[in-house]
Amino acid sequence: MLDILLMVVSAALIILSLLQSGKSDGISGAFTGSGGLNLFANTKERGSEKIISNLTLGIGILFFVLVIIMRIM
Repeated sequence: MLDILLMVVSAALIILSLLQSGKSDGISGAFTGSGGLNLFANTKERGSEKIISNLTLGIGILFFVLVIIMRIM
């Protein structure tokens, strides 16, 4: 039962992390210095981005709890 639940949570975590929008210009912007890349910028998420971010956080925590529970059993 826990195996199936862990697979569903894993798939949901992968899908939610792929749905998130990129926060920077990419790796080329980091090397060239273009685009004003600031890793510590305080960016506010709004609307669907905030919902997806919160869901990803919750599913990630659930994933780690399930892994720990399965390891103990």
